[in-house]
Parts: sequence; C-alpha cells; structure tokens
Amino acid sequence: MLYPHIEIDGDSGFCFGVVNAIQKAEQELSVSNQLYCLGDIVHNSDEVERLSKAGLVVIEHADLANLHDTKLLFRAHGEPPMVYDQARANGVEIIDATCPVVLALQKRIRKAFEQYPEAQIVIYGKKGHAEVNGLVGQTAGKAIVVEQESDLKDVDFSKSIILFSQTTKSIGGFNALVDKIKEQIFDVEQFTYYDTICRQVANRMEHIKQFAKNHELIFFVSGKKSSNGKVLYEECKKQNTKTYFVSSPDDVTMAMYEGEMSVGICGATSTPKWQMEAVKNRITQIIDKTIQNDNKQI
Repeated sequence: MLYPHIEIDGDSGFCFGVVNAIQKAEQELSVSNQLYCLGDIVHNSDEVERLSKAGLVVIEHADLANLHDTKLLFRAHGEPPMVYDQARANGVEIIDATCPVVLALQKRIRKAFEQYPEAQIVIYGKKGHAEVNGLVGQTAGKAIVVEQESDLKDVDFSKSIILFSQTTKSIGGFNALVDKIKEQIFDVEQFTYYDTICRQVANRMEHIKQFAKNHELIFFVSGKKSSNGKVLYEECKKQNTKTYFVSSPDDVTMAMYEGEMSVGICGATSTPKWQMEAVKNRITQIIDKTIQNDNKQI
C-alpha cells in the first residue's frame, strides 16, 4: 500500500510582523524573568501559552493605568498615540514591535489628517480590530471605519474623502469599495484612495486557494481569534469541501481521515510552524493506525 503524501504549505505561518514581535519578546525574556504585553502577541492561544511560560504577561488596555516602572511590549498591530502617552507618563519603557508596514500606514494617515483637515479619512477595516484602533487613533478618533458597504451611510459624499485600508484586508474587497464610493461621490476629484494592503498577507489568498485544490484533504491550522485565519479558512473550504479547521493536534480525529492519498496542512499568518508540524505528526499517527487496522483485517 502506498503511503499518503502529507504536505505543509511552505507559505503558511507567521508573517514578518509577527515574527519580529515574537523575536523581540524572546530577546527580552532571555535576560529578564517577566515582560508585559498589551493584548495577545498573536491570535494563537498555543503560542501565547508558550510565551507565557517564558514570562510574557498579557494585559489589557484597562490594566495600563495600574502599570508603573516596568517594560511593556506593543505587538505588531500597533497602538494609538494616547496609549504611548499613557505608558510613558507611568514610567513604562516601551518595546515597540509594531509591524513596519503598519507603522508606515499610521504615519501616512496622520500626515493626511494634519494636511487635509477638511477631508474625511475613511479606513476600510474591521471595526474594533487592534490595528484599526491604532489607525483611527492617528486622527484623534475622527476617521470613519467602513467594514462593509452598509457602513458607507456614515460618509458624507459631498465632502472630500481620503481612503486607506487595514493592512490585512482583501484587495478585491478594497477595489469593490473604491467602485462604490466612485458611484456616489459628487465630484471624483474629491476622492483619493490608497491601496495600503500588505502584499505578504494578500498574496497568500491566491496561493492557499491553489494549495487547497492540490490536495484531497486539508487541515487548516489557526487560532479561533484570528481574523486572517477565518478568511483564509473560508477560501480553502470553497476550493476543497473536505477542509477542517483545527486549532491544535487534539482537534484532529480519526473520523476526519478517510483514506485520502494527498493531505495538505496550511494556516494563518498567526499560525506558528511548530503547530503545523504537530498537526502533521498527529495525522501521521492516525494514518499509521488506520493502515495497521486495515492490515489486520486482510
């Protein structure tokens, strides 16, 4: 009997921003016993738990008021200016792990807000998302967040509009929003838009579609909190109906494997490589056991 081919998608896993944040955390923890982090460093509970065992303590924004004279990591998503001010006022040393792509976008939005005070700054993004909160903060909270077409009701189409995008949104969704605004804007010269989507993340969409098509069975590995994970999983599911969402090796059961000869493992930008490897090991154990049971029946 031929042994099934099991492949881990080489393009899946942490994006550069997440790698950078984790490396900064590990570097600090190598010389100290404890480091605070504002929010989960990545939307993956297993990776958060791994780092917590090394001394990384996750706090929420509400806890910042009681934090004094210590070190605090800002994760890749970025933070609004007021959070920097509050931390510094409390004598907190900031270890800034904001993704360079996000940091550049924050600066562009702040510049546009200051340079064109009469214009409406519109951000295509998920309301309440950590990155979006940081972007809105560059405009003193005045930016309009548009998550879907119905949110355009909050935009005044008789005034100038400057549109940006959260770095992890889809290119197709952004272009569709641009078209909708063009249909409703009174004067097209009053509309300026910038595609600020990170290509390292966006390009994974097309790749992962093809990866899902190339295998009979797909295990998509991601934390349940990951927005990017939910989007990529849905795309995998569209291309291959036999796609399972798993957050750890324990989620993989014998019932999921039905003798497929090609098994693919992929994940979100917040999925560590070691977790996909662990899922592969679990699948291998299940396949070995299945083959042993089949041989006994012969």
